[in-house]
Amino acid sequence: MIKPIVKLLNALNGNLKKTQIAAGFSWGILLGLIPAGNVFWIVLFAVSFFFKNHHWSKLFAMAVVKVFLGALNPAIDAAGWEILHAAALQPLFISLYNMPFVPLTKFNNTLVAGGLCLGIGLWLPVFLLFMLFVPLYRDKLIPGLRKNKIYQKILKFPLFPVLGNIIKAATAGK
Repeated sequence: MIKPIVKLLNALNGNLKKTQIAAGFSWGILLGLIPAGNVFWIVLFAVSFFFKNHHWSKLFAMAVVKVFLGALNPAIDAAGWEILHAAALQPLFISLYNMPFVPLTKFNNTLVAGGLCLGIGLWLPVFLLFMLFVPLYRDKLIPGLRKNKIYQKILKFPLFPVLGNIIKAATAGK
């Protein structure tokens, strides 16, 4: 788990475009909200590689969402139930279910439908939030942290050279 975090920090501190980092987080939120393992998730995951986004931020965001998914499942399930029981959408769902291979996507599962709709709904706000966060992080947070006396004293602890070696080893295989 340390390698994705190191890659993410390298991207945040490097010259990577903020749009790519923001898109990676947005894709990670979308993919994290959809239950993994069905055809629909696999197709979305594969499609995400055709767009310019930072893949380590995508994996990091997806992992963070998956950690908290147990607490989010009741809300996702309720949203999916409302979507799947909307009277106006019933003819669409019936025709989709009768198509070949479409039932393999498990679109009629409340967690899949709710996760997809919430993920799509959160995609743009997460993207815009990280578009604002990345410059703030680069311009304000990191320079302020480097000037902080407590931060400078913490870096003098003997543990940090060891962590530095671990990070160098993790990033050596770029």
